[in-house]
Amino acid sequence: MTTVGLLYPGHFAEDDYPRMETLLTGVNVPIVHTATGDDALRADALLERGSVERLSAGVEELRLSGAESVVWASTGGSFAYGWEGAQEQIRSLAVAAGLPASSTSFGFVHAVREVGAARVAVAATYPEDVTELFVRFLGAAGVEVVGSLAGGAATAAEVAGWGPERVLELVRAADRPGAQAVLVPDTALHTVGCLPELEAAVGKPVLTANQVTVWEGLRLAERRGAWSADLGALFARKEEWAE
Repeated sequence: MTTVGLLYPGHFAEDDYPRMETLLTGVNVPIVHTATGDDALRADALLERGSVERLSAGVEELRLSGAESVVWASTGGSFAYGWEGAQEQIRSLAVAAGLPASSTSFGFVHAVREVGAARVAVAATYPEDVTELFVRFLGAAGVEVVGSLAGGAATAAEVAGWGPERVLELVRAADRPGAQAVLVPDTALHTVGCLPELEAAVGKPVLTANQVTVWEGLRLAERRGAWSADLGALFARKEEWAE
């Protein structure tokens, strides 16, 4: 059994994680909820959400769960700090937890490389200014963004209410012919239940925040062999990619 500990802000789409547990053999994903404060999708609120004090408060519970790695399950609460600031955030988290640590934002960077994509499209729930922060973060990692779409949601609670049809509409609208993958960066958005449909709609890998978060934790725990036919290209057996 591999245990990936998550620090998740508030209560929005955390039910995606138990769904992933049922689809992945031998994977345990305990969740510690951090204080959300203002759930607005604004840069200042995202910075407060990702403060070291908020993250450090939950690490002892994760250690007691037997976690082998810890992931800050927030995209905006990481990339809002910029590339260097986000690196310092996870360094501080790793020290506090005494475990390998990362965040969903860095998970996206690693997942893009895993599926062999050099150019991506971004299908964001955020307002335009916050979406641009994510685009800049990816650019700092050497990921070329060929197009982005801002969904304009104001709060995480609003995003949590979006159904599969709305998610599919967002992904289709954001996709670009030159993109080799579509990125959907919001852990408040339910996506795990519709990953096969999303990828079928655009004919390429679709990387979503909650999917990427668990994959990143497994990468840190050196459990690279976890796979599922229902969790998109990121979790597919490698021989399936060539088909």
